[in-house]
Amino acid sequence: MTIPDLPNNHALAVLLITILALYLFRRDDIPLETSSLAVIAVLCLAFAFFPFYVDGIHFEPSSLFFGFGHEALVTVCSLMIIGQGIVRTGALEPIGRYLAKLWKVSPALSLLLTLILAGGLSAFINNTPVVVLLLPILISVSLRTKTDSSPMLLPMGLATLVGGMATTIGTSTNLLVVSIAKNMGAVEFGLFDFIQPALIASVVAVLYLWLIAPKLLPSRTPSMPDTSPRLFSAYLNINEESVANEKAIAEIIALTDGLLKIESIQRGANYRNIMPLPDTILTVGDRLKVHDYPDRLKEYESVLGATLFSGLNKVDDEHPLKADKQTLAEIVLIAGSGVEGRTLQQVNFIQKHSISVVALHRAGKAMEIGRSSIGNTRLKIGDVLLVQGEQEQIDLLKAKQGLLIIDGAESLPQTSKAPIALGTLLAVVISSALGILPIEISAICGVLILLVTKCLNWQEASSALSTQVILIVAASLALGAAMMATGGAEYIAQAFVALSFGLPPGGVLSALMLLLAILTNIVSNNAAAVIGTPIAISVASQLNLPAEPFILAVLFGANLSYATPMAYKTNLLVMNAGGYRFSDFMRVGIPLIILMWVTLSLLLNWLYL
Repeated sequence: MTIPDLPNNHALAVLLITILALYLFRRDDIPLETSSLAVIAVLCLAFAFFPFYVDGIHFEPSSLFFGFGHEALVTVCSLMIIGQGIVRTGALEPIGRYLAKLWKVSPALSLLLTLILAGGLSAFINNTPVVVLLLPILISVSLRTKTDSSPMLLPMGLATLVGGMATTIGTSTNLLVVSIAKNMGAVEFGLFDFIQPALIASVVAVLYLWLIAPKLLPSRTPSMPDTSPRLFSAYLNINEESVANEKAIAEIIALTDGLLKIESIQRGANYRNIMPLPDTILTVGDRLKVHDYPDRLKEYESVLGATLFSGLNKVDDEHPLKADKQTLAEIVLIAGSGVEGRTLQQVNFIQKHSISVVALHRAGKAMEIGRSSIGNTRLKIGDVLLVQGEQEQIDLLKAKQGLLIIDGAESLPQTSKAPIALGTLLAVVISSALGILPIEISAICGVLILLVTKCLNWQEASSALSTQVILIVAASLALGAAMMATGGAEYIAQAFVALSFGLPPGGVLSALMLLLAILTNIVSNNAAAVIGTPIAISVASQLNLPAEPFILAVLFGANLSYATPMAYKTNLLVMNAGGYRFSDFMRVGIPLIILMWVTLSLLLNWLYL
């Protein structure tokens, strides 16, 4: 075994930047968009100040921006918009309705059918809409039948990841891998070119998720199971003995350490409403309308020397606080919410929807912040807000794009535009499968059809796009291009072949897939795929073997995002909805990774080597 000599300085610098990128992509305190943009900027600066020549030709730093116009990114964005059209028009509503009915007849058979449907749909559309469709249905089933939802939700979420491997458009990872392979002149994959190994492996995975995974999962309760109202509206009546008498609003708020929030002041015999301005002076008989937790309300009563009323009655043992029409709901933030990376205060969320936010859960557990701080916390996809408001307001929120209401409701919106959206998706897939149009062109045409037919408007189309996805794809493509141009990918390939010396070609392929499977559960799957694809092509070249099976090893390995909730955004959605823990993903995901790794390694050896 001979480790190759170190490559040129530019290749070493690019490899160091790659390591830096993988580190930044894992940092939770740095937005992924910022990390991606930083990687692109550092690469461009490096090649601008230290020019590099490939066969006497200057490597232009501006070529690192080509990822923003790459066909893979165009296709990814187009398919995200088409997926949004499917959701907004309710095109999948009949599937959800019939599936919900079947659960009443045979839960075991229904779980199998759910897994098959989840995987099948995810082969053609982004798996986020599929998870959004199925989560409320499965939760509704568990609530109605008083059974545990744990054996249903996580297997369903993982089934969407398994199904996404089947076609070139199943995931953005697939699109990136096949596009880079095509650009490098290695191999050009059609829509269904690797469906055979993917389908066989999917059968194995679905059987595992159906028969074994539910038995590995302990019973979990949702992260916020309490369905009783948490906040109460009440009135603080100012009398002659009150500390607040003849004091300004700002002064009494200071007495409560800034916690008191007055919604309005009722004054006079007719209880005329006046604005609670900071310099407003309170007088005897004023009623302050407040909305807070019971213990806080009692504290305000004590500190201000006021009398607490609920409606017409003084609050006491005989007349406790009542929340009347108030109800609780869990809201999961998904792509298209418009609040990702922003705070509730910045988007005026609470005032716009006339609701109160009681708690914020992230990664399956409550964040240790006060209710007053929730509005200033930057939100992420997968965050769960526990909100309280009138049922009418909660119902209005269900129509809001990017918000998944977890309340057990089966009803899904459907419009007369649903057949158009579904037909557009089928046209995009069929035209690409038959070779009539490249997928990037058919997908763009599909978006145009949805806009012209008003299945979507421009605001809805733009909300479907993810800045994170766009920038991570562009940064990953820039890294891949720099690695190939400088010889960094060739060096890693030589080192990999040297370290796997003595293994047969199938063993090298299997080791490459395992490496990508580990990497994708730690960093972005797109970053892992784009970095891995040039290495796979170089490894095949080193071994004088066809590149196709090694490229597929990277593609499949980068899709094995099963072992951690952070590995894929839908894992976070499922984690929060089902109250799962990090260990639950490892308990179910690691055996599935091993099972898929062994199965796919054998299949690629059998079919290609």
